[in-house]
Amino acid sequence: MLRSAFLVTASVIITVFFSTCCVIFSLLGASENSIHKIARIWATILLKITNVQVSVHGTEHVSTERPQIFMSNHQSDFDILIVLAFLPGQFRWLAKKELFRIPMFGKAMKNAGYIEIDRQNHERALQNLAEAARKIREGKSVMSFPEGTRTVDGTIKAFKKGMFHLALEAGVPIVPITIIGASEIMPKRSLKINPGKITMIIDRPIDITAYSEDSRPELIERVRSVIMKNFHAWR
Repeated sequence: MLRSAFLVTASVIITVFFSTCCVIFSLLGASENSIHKIARIWATILLKITNVQVSVHGTEHVSTERPQIFMSNHQSDFDILIVLAFLPGQFRWLAKKELFRIPMFGKAMKNAGYIEIDRQNHERALQNLAEAARKIREGKSVMSFPEGTRTVDGTIKAFKKGMFHLALEAGVPIVPITIIGASEIMPKRSLKINPGKITMIIDRPIDITAYSEDSRPELIERVRSVIMKNFHAWR
């Protein structure tokens, strides 16, 4: 317990430091890409101090020439660190609005070009998705957790529809990502941090051109089935 208390305290201090750096650098004219690189360093340091080992498979499926929409299962706060530290290239997060209300941290997220999602307000959520579509048209990839929240028991929950509407509107491939082991490192509603290993599998992009709004349920099921298949195969 003392180890976890120390790690949580150290993580908060490091997060405040890097969030402050992001805000200051943005005021000095740093680009969104530069702020994202700082976030990558922050995530890498937190993984190092918490003694979390990461195994990544499938980075060749990440395109550096065209935008993609990355979708992953969500087990733990450590999912964010894993994706930031090990998903190649630039991308922008779609994250719940509550994270943007955290002092300094939320400001740093905004300065990195990350996009908040208001899941309680349908009209506002559509505006958020429109902003994400604009980012994609600018050539930026987008990352999200379609379950909408972390799972309590480690199982993969049903996917929200919004991100799939975005994919269909933007016409870009969906890249399924499976994260395994994060719930054992730090379960939801727990501050205990356990050392261990997390595996991230980046699967082949799914072409969405054959799908429409009418067949969106089939697209959702296809993406979820790929993530679940890898979850059970690699666990």
